[in-house]
Amino acid sequence: MAEVTRILSAIEQGDPDASEKLLPLVYDELKRLAAQKMAHEKAGQTLQATALVHEAYIRLVDAEEQQHWDSRGHFFAAAAEAMRQILIDRARKKKRPKHGGDRQRVDFAKVFPVTEAAPDALLAMDEALTKFADEYPKKAALVKLRYFTGCTLAEAADLIGISSATANRYWTYARAWLYNELLE
Repeated sequence: MAEVTRILSAIEQGDPDASEKLLPLVYDELKRLAAQKMAHEKAGQTLQATALVHEAYIRLVDAEEQQHWDSRGHFFAAAAEAMRQILIDRARKKKRPKHGGDRQRVDFAKVFPVTEAAPDALLAMDEALTKFADEYPKKAALVKLRYFTGCTLAEAADLIGISSATANRYWTYARAWLYNELLE
């Protein structure tokens, strides 16, 4: 812990290499703090604890603003405050109409469940999915695997040969596209 205090002092004195030495020493504890903060957030957040740590760390060791750390505890208190501010800023941004703050999240499977679908709804879904497949074949394949066979996102991604992150993006886009198409 004396090493952390020494490096914080070096950062304060303007040592450009000191911030690179600090992160490995405090990363695990910052990640634990971030995980605690994220545990209190609503499910479905796109911000992960790792990203929260990195953004908070950048704010803490910003070269343009001179920081004065009295101790290791002062540094971690500032880190917790930075994380809180990041989460508050994101919450405010999400509330803005430009970022969907005036919209309600709708679960696609609940709106159009395949097992309980009336014939008209199933035909409408098929028509929309066919139209979607013409424009986005890989995304449509993902939807078919998820919607009609019940595959998890990871299973469907593996079956069509894409990463989980890409599958998540495809799934989000496909649900929005199909939802809009089915409501028209």
